[in-house]
Parts: sequence; structure tokens; C-alpha cells
Amino acid sequence: MSFTSIPILDLSLAKDPATKPKFLEELRHALLEVGFLYLKNVGISDEFFQQVIKEGKAFFDIPEEEKLKIEMKNAPSFLGYSRLSAEITAGAIDHREQIDLSTEHPLPGPNDPRHYNLRAPNQWPSPELLPNFRPVFTEYMKRMGEISIYFTSLIAEAIGLPPDAFNKFFDKDQQHKLKIVKYPDVGTLGAAGKQGNQGVGPHKDSMLSSYLLQASHHKGLQVQNMKGEWIDCPPIDGTLVVAIGQGLEALTQGVCVSTTHRVLSPPAGEGARFSIPFFQGVSGDVTFDDLENVGIGQVPEHIKELRRKVLAENGGRLDDVEFTFRSGGHAKTLGEAILRNRVKSHQDVGERWYPDILASIREEQAKAKQQEQQKNQGVMVAQGVAVEAH
Repeated sequence: MSFTSIPILDLSLAKDPATKPKFLEELRHALLEVGFLYLKNVGISDEFFQQVIKEGKAFFDIPEEEKLKIEMKNAPSFLGYSRLSAEITAGAIDHREQIDLSTEHPLPGPNDPRHYNLRAPNQWPSPELLPNFRPVFTEYMKRMGEISIYFTSLIAEAIGLPPDAFNKFFDKDQQHKLKIVKYPDVGTLGAAGKQGNQGVGPHKDSMLSSYLLQASHHKGLQVQNMKGEWIDCPPIDGTLVVAIGQGLEALTQGVCVSTTHRVLSPPAGEGARFSIPFFQGVSGDVTFDDLENVGIGQVPEHIKELRRKVLAENGGRLDDVEFTFRSGGHAKTLGEAILRNRVKSHQDVGERWYPDILASIREEQAKAKQQEQQKNQGVMVAQGVAVEAH
């Protein structure tokens, strides 16, 4: 039976030897059968969470000209402000406004790999307008980085691996990312709102794990189960929503499931939805050969059998969401793959800083569209022949 709700786990239970086995059992269920979970008691106070939410919402109230001073297309790092409807997911426009931040790094040198452009200083809003914004989010990203690395060690234990199984994929100064997102309600979107309510289109997160702080009361986040049904993941006070990424699915030979999810814009009259997702990073220098030949060690057979049983019980349904955590002709390292994915999502940045990559992506998309059209024409012809035969 495919899941119909998202499990809630209490991280404090993992820190007590008496309750840790039960926690790992619940975590294993979430990893193998759902790919999503709520996590409570993560070690951050409610007061600090509220401060993060307050500063995040305040960003969208500063003047438009101030936000445009730190627009994402100003820099090749894909860090900074994105205007409403500037991002593309699943081939369609996302109706959201956001700022992307990361744990900070100095600018790369002239001889560094191109994907090192992603590791850079942030574009911060003016401290005169938001004096607490930078210190609050710098501290939040630091704490969330520590929590994510710890939680990844628990994931390893839950599937029968050593706690440090994933450590080889982290840099000593690992870059993690964060977004602060505003989803306007469809009533404020004008003509765009009439075209659909895609806050973010169906997708899977790309790396190991992500941690979403739902910063307003709105529903909107939905997770797709193995029957293809969309399951609501509403805000629950005091929790983060954890999503398993495609990277974790790949590294665990498909044992940990990365689940398709989407965000619907709030209905007209309900006001804007706010969210603050944190994305655990992995080393951009890791090659796909490293992943395939070194990996994390062998997941125990009895754990793999549990996953096979879940697939069998649910018909083994696969979805058609693009899998980005995979080698290809254009990418030998994770950093190169991530860079291409960012160009695909933020084509205004690509046009300015990576026109060659964007041209390559558009050529691929045109070929894929042509192949799909030919396939559809073939089906129509076949159907016509079948009708005439009757």
C-alpha cells in the first residue's frame, strides 16, 4: 500500500541509546517507502526559527530597486535575487520570487574548474535596510549544515552502513545552499495566474537531503506516492520537512527513494506562501566514476530486499521526472552536472555567463521535442492504420 501521509520523526530519540533503535527503524521506513519525512526537535529553538522566518519575509518588503541590486544574473554563482517567474522547472515557469544564498566561499581563481563559480560570496541585501538578515542566515546555514551531516550519518546507520559512509562526499568546507521563497497567491498573478498554479513544477531534489522550513500557514507542498497520487504535506509547527535527494538514491543503489514533489500557488485571496528550504551540499569535485566504482560500500542484502518488497507491493511504478544525478556526455563531475542544471533552471544567468552551456541545453531540448513529435506522429499513423483495418 503506497503512503497516504508523511511520517513524523523525533530527532531527539536518536541521541538516546535506549530509543535510537526505534528511531532508526522509523527512519528506515521513511527512506524505503516514502522519501519524505517531518523532523522535529532538531536542536534549534523555536525563537530562532521565528527569527529566521521574520528576516526571510522582511526581505520581500524591501524596495524592488534594492532587490535588483543583488539580482542573480549579476554574478556567475547563481546566488542572489530572482524576480517573480524567472525560474523554470519541468519545462514550465515557476510562479515564485526568491533569493538564493549559500555558505560563503572566496571567489575562485582563474585556473579553477568552471563549476567553482558556484562557490562564491553571497549577494546580501543592504544592512541599512535589513541589519539582522546576514547574521541570522549565516548562523542558520551553519547550524543546518551541522544537522544535515549528522542526519546523513543516521541515514547510513538506518540502512546498515557505517555512520561515516557518506563522509567521503563532503568537502572540509562544504558548501550548502538555502533559498528564501515567496509564492504569491494566484489572484495577484494577473494573466500568469490564469495559465496555471505552478509554484514549482514536479521535480526531485538533486543531492543527498534537503530541509524545508515552511514559513507560513499555507498548504501547497505535495508529494507523489507510487500510485501517482498527490499527498499534501502541510505545515506542522516545530518541524522541518526532509526530502531525500536523487544523489542518495543513486549512492544507495535505489534503496533510499527520492520522491517527486511540487508546490501549488496559494488560491486567490489567501495571501503569499513563504518557505525556506536548505539544501545539503556534496563535493563538486566527485566524479561519476567515483560514485560508480567507489560508492559508499554495499548496502546489506536484507535492506535491499525490503526495498524490493515495497516496489513489488506497489507495482514498481516509475515516474518520468528527469534524473539529474547521472553522468552524461557533458558532465564528468557532480559540479559540472550541477552547473548545467542551474543554467537550465535560470536561463537569464546562462545567457549572460554561460552562453555555450545554454546553447547546448537548448539544442538538446529541441532534439528531444522533435523526437517526441515524431513519436506522436508515429502513434497517430499506427492508430489510423488500425482504424482502417476494421
